[in-house]
Amino acid sequence: MERDPDNLYLQTIDDVLRACELLEVPQHVQLILAQPKNEIMVHFPVRMDDGRYSLFKGYRVQHNNALGPYKGGIRYHSEVSLDHVKALACMMTMKCSLVRVPFGGGKGGIKCDPRALSRDEVMRVTRRFVASIASQIGPDVDIPAPDVGTNSQTMAWFADTYMNITQGLVGNDSLAVVTGKPVEMGGSVGREKATGQGVIDVLVEMLPEFNLEISRATCSLIGYGNVGSWAGKLWAERGGKIKTVMDHTGAVYNEQGLDAIALDDWVKKNGGVAGFERDHAAELISVDEFYAVPVDVFIPAALEQMVTEDKARLMNCKVVAEAANAPTTPAGERVLLDKGIEVLPAILCSAGG
Repeated sequence: MERDPDNLYLQTIDDVLRACELLEVPQHVQLILAQPKNEIMVHFPVRMDDGRYSLFKGYRVQHNNALGPYKGGIRYHSEVSLDHVKALACMMTMKCSLVRVPFGGGKGGIKCDPRALSRDEVMRVTRRFVASIASQIGPDVDIPAPDVGTNSQTMAWFADTYMNITQGLVGNDSLAVVTGKPVEMGGSVGREKATGQGVIDVLVEMLPEFNLEISRATCSLIGYGNVGSWAGKLWAERGGKIKTVMDHTGAVYNEQGLDAIALDDWVKKNGGVAGFERDHAAELISVDEFYAVPVDVFIPAALEQMVTEDKARLMNCKVVAEAANAPTTPAGERVLLDKGIEVLPAILCSAGG
């Protein structure tokens, strides 16, 4: 069978096994890490607002629990696939190990476009998914969390459904089945900004090694959702300048620096950065122009594989801080390293989440 060079799971495992060889990890451990312990795939019908039913596909991959319960987010996105979730679950194993927290690696997702669903439809999709996997998760087994396309409200529905299904079966801690819940339901203060905060904390520690300081540095951001917006606001809070931001709707630019808080408000209201230039000090630029903007730090904080070989050739920065999971392809990373650009890996930069 021909090997797909763009397969995220194969790329991830190649990196893991390459690291294992460098560290002289025993062969039996390499075998354990090369595949997840469990792969759960479910199909479930959901009643839509118009009365018809749609069939959804969901995944939960449990990669490794040597250090503790599986831990990792639940993603709602139209391009969710088994190999994709397997790759992300493996990355969670590495993140938890790297920062020495007592969890293993897991990841889940539903193949859907949450923007095309009503709030009630998202709720029903969530509850049906939980009902399908409830026997495979739990506070001492596997603890999901928010990810792309999900938030604290999703986790509230998740926990509520799990509590009703397992009432009297898992003691009094069934609320602990997920993290990222609203604070009113026992969620943690600061959870919303945790991943973005982690990115900035890493940069505060690492940038002096490259003769840079946030207060005198510029950056660009891919993505201005939860991770990107918090990273941007915290970067600006420390005196850094955000020259350009791009998401699925377009890219905006200001040589003197974008207003991080105003942009966050705009995105929350309008669903993307496009249009921000109409009422604020900014201009709309093309995708290639975005990648080519000279900055000190480039922060990809959206989806995977955003920095391809072609895009890497356009980039003019000193440091890439991977706030998203695997945002740089192997070919793209080789180009960046050949250009002398430092790459701070996702398993470190995004470990705050």
